[in-house]
Amino acid sequence: MAKFTTKDGTELFYNDWGAGQPVVFSHGWPLSADAFEDQMFFLASHGYRCIAHDRRGHGRSSQPWQGNDLDTYADDLAELVAHLDLKNAVHIGHSTGGGEVTRYIGRHGNARIAKAVLIGAIPPVMVKSATNPGGTPIEAFDQIRAGVLADRSQFFKDLSMPFYGYNRPGAKISEGVRESFWLQGMLAGLPAAYFCIKAFSETDLTEDLKKIEVPTLILHGDDDQIVPIADSALLSAKLVRKAELKVYPGSPHGMCTTEKDKVNADLLAFIKA
Repeated sequence: MAKFTTKDGTELFYNDWGAGQPVVFSHGWPLSADAFEDQMFFLASHGYRCIAHDRRGHGRSSQPWQGNDLDTYADDLAELVAHLDLKNAVHIGHSTGGGEVTRYIGRHGNARIAKAVLIGAIPPVMVKSATNPGGTPIEAFDQIRAGVLADRSQFFKDLSMPFYGYNRPGAKISEGVRESFWLQGMLAGLPAAYFCIKAFSETDLTEDLKKIEVPTLILHGDDDQIVPIADSALLSAKLVRKAELKVYPGSPHGMCTTEKDKVNADLLAFIKA
């Protein structure tokens, strides 16, 4: 397994498939690099080098108590990019990973980046406040924290239903997908599973979005029950200078799985353009 050690001693696992222009993936909470396996296999088969790491505390990476915040996640990503000396890279982030990509550009600039893709991503900021009246109330995130502490195994099983839109009438439910979600979630350490909730819900990425200078594709389902589109993609598309917004009608948060063929085709077309 490919691993490297960050400057604070955290060991990060990563997949590195194929050859060609690098495409770097940042996964969502509470998952791992495996959440992007459909996109990685597809793009690697079309002549791209696909790289995805397990965020610190998640998947096969080590589980430090410290650093479960978007600044550190972004710095870890920058260290991986430097470690592999990646240039002209396309960065793709889903959910919390979209926040990671956005903060990475905000902290480390656009020099090594060709394009960016934000899928069901958390920016600008999720939590409701006086300056973000359309956001999700803090009580909802408190309930997530309580669920993780009380019985996170059952919580992740339950969360897979709205995550993939399986709680909608007529939805075709894959128990295999639900089990994969549960397995990836349980591989995360409890500190990361808990502390990352604050990171993805309360980090304001508005100024970071304004620093993105590369062409950026924003994909979002209009039935996303985890990161509602009105307070995320629709706002981000107005803040990123070179943004292209594509809304997937009726699609859920986990559309990289439920709509993988459509997502794959849109990613390939955007990268090639």
